[in-house]
Amino acid sequence: MTEGGAKTEELYRRAAGEFGAGLARLAGVYESNPERQRDLLQEVHLALWRSLDRFKGECSLRTWVYRIAHNVAASHVLRERRAQIGNWVELEEAALMPDGQDVETQVGEDRIRQRLLEMIQQLRLPDRQIMHLYLEGCDAATIAEITQFSPANVATKIHRLKARLARAFGEGDAP
Repeated sequence: MTEGGAKTEELYRRAAGEFGAGLARLAGVYESNPERQRDLLQEVHLALWRSLDRFKGECSLRTWVYRIAHNVAASHVLRERRAQIGNWVELEEAALMPDGQDVETQVGEDRIRQRLLEMIQQLRLPDRQIMHLYLEGCDAATIAEITQFSPANVATKIHRLKARLARAFGEGDAP
């Protein structure tokens, strides 16, 4: 194996080890069908592998991985959209969409997580990307670096969605 190939192999193993679970969750954010989620995750890993020979360390490996992953996922969604027109909504509208149940009658954290995921899946791509990264524990500056939005824009979008989600779940205003 060439030196460049060994470097790519090592970077890929590191990225897959550190971010593999997050990439699987990313696939779930962008695709609700389990079979297509697996396909998307495979596409992400392939694109990541192919991209690592261009990784020069000008940003963190985390930033690089999520930038590649979100680009692949966005392309996937756009292909799916062309095949079947989706019912996407604005960030502010997503939290207000009813799911047919009263929040107080929902049982268990699994149902709440599922509803949250469904709401996130209805967001437009940039908002979906921001919320996924936020839920992965990225701060606004990191999200801004990955998405190439301004940190202030990212923080505003996160704040708005958190407030809407809190109201949708009947917990009052977001912190």
